Amino acid sequence: MNYRTFVLWICLAMASLLMIACRQSNAAESSPAGRTDYWALQYHKPADQWVEALPIGNGHMGAMVFGRTAQERIQFNEDTLWAGQPQDYQNPGAVEVLPELRRLLFEGKQREAEQLAMRRFMSDPLQQCSYQPFGDLNLSFNGHNDVTEYRRWLDLDTALAGVSYTVNGVRYTREIFASYPDRVIVVRLSADTPGALTFKATLSSPHRGSDQFAAAADVLGLKGRVSQRHENRTESRMRFEARLRVRTEGGRVAVSGDGATVTGADSAVLILSAATNFVNYAELSADPAQRSQATLDAVGDRSYEAIKQRHTADHQALFRRMDIDLGRTEAADWDTDERVRRFKGGDDPHLAALYFQFGRYLLIASSRSGSQPANLQGVWNESLTPPWGSKYTCNINVEMNYWPAEMTNLSECHEPLFAMLDELSKAGALTARTFYGARGWVLHHNTDLWRGTAPINHSNHGIWPTGGAWLCQHLWWRYEYTLDKEFLRDRAYPIMKKAAEFFVDYLIE
Repeated sequence: MNYRTFVLWICLAMASLLMIACRQSNAAESSPAGRTDYWALQYHKPADQWVEALPIGNGHMGAMVFGRTAQERIQFNEDTLWAGQPQDYQNPGAVEVLPELRRLLFEGKQREAEQLAMRRFMSDPLQQCSYQPFGDLNLSFNGHNDVTEYRRWLDLDTALAGVSYTVNGVRYTREIFASYPDRVIVVRLSADTPGALTFKATLSSPHRGSDQFAAAADVLGLKGRVSQRHENRTESRMRFEARLRVRTEGGRVAVSGDGATVTGADSAVLILSAATNFVNYAELSADPAQRSQATLDAVGDRSYEAIKQRHTADHQALFRRMDIDLGRTEAADWDTDERVRRFKGGDDPHLAALYFQFGRYLLIASSRSGSQPANLQGVWNESLTPPWGSKYTCNINVEMNYWPAEMTNLSECHEPLFAMLDELSKAGALTARTFYGARGWVLHHNTDLWRGTAPINHSNHGIWPTGGAWLCQHLWWRYEYTLDKEFLRDRAYPIMKKAAEFFVDYLIE
């Protein structure tokens, strides 16, 4: 069980046990206290580790904002950047072993059954692929090591992260958000003294051979391919590119292969796009350069305030559908890390509510229509070898990620999961025939971007054919909450029926 989904589970259980009265509506409302920071996480120091950075996301892209002063790091991801390439994980001839496996198990010879399964019944290759980090946006500020009046925050209501501090009497402020309408990450940097903003922006990636380059007079580029090999196979065919457009008010911008340098500006706006060559789980033929540039071009000359307004309106249309009020004490004014440390012995009911809303925020940020579903780490990852591959663990974690979708009024955030179920039912039909000689479709305990459905890792836990059936519960919940008969008839029922057909053929006396 991962930390994020554990938090969601605890929050939802707490809400049920306390019989909380939650007000739901489709209209946006102000926060309970009428304050813009009511649902904010706040700190008075930068993040030291990745897990302390603040997450933003729009489903397609995610970023972790560290809030450092002299050397800022904004680590970003794109939802289709994975190791490996299209593959079906099938093991031809597996079904021929099934009768012998069953005989051994009925005779109590589990070790012999496991050994036989490892030789002839598991997926090929044995392990699935990992979700991959895309890169870092690095911002360097000379002389910003010693600062005063530092503050870092994440406002869940506006999905806006921020940093502010003072250096030599000048107040510097950054605002960072990930826009779903524009599919970009946006950073605005400003100083309260004209001409005081000078910094350098660079793009980097942990993948070997990635290259930073000047894409235009005001655009910095990053390109590369996934260098993380899957089970010592050939180099991945997954390619990626990012574009960073730099706008300023006042001052000047110089872009080269060394980075983008802003000198003497009043403010600057950085617009980051990212793309891969992923088309679908069976095809890698898109042009990531064209895609990332097209995203920037679609933003065009739209002002920062217009981009921000589109982002805020889109986010609040989802986030403000549900409210929760457990009361508020003076503890709510403390830094969030301090509130967590003191919660056991303190009087801070608002932290429980904040925890609950943070779970909803993460689902909105990592699962939007057209994006991949939220994986084990949502849409955030900095490691080439993340825990459990940052895949989709279907024997609990995928379900836990999406338990809040309908019951906390975020039905649209369920859509990426349903789109994946459409694909898994197709890939899983081949696995049902290859491994079990059965109709319908089957999914074992893990899947990845390539929609692997075969049993993986080890026979003592990988032969667990109920992942697809369990995920079908989410289709039924969508109908229960929306009473959408068209959805039930055209999308849900065909997948549910075929999942049941598999078990009709699979079960034996």
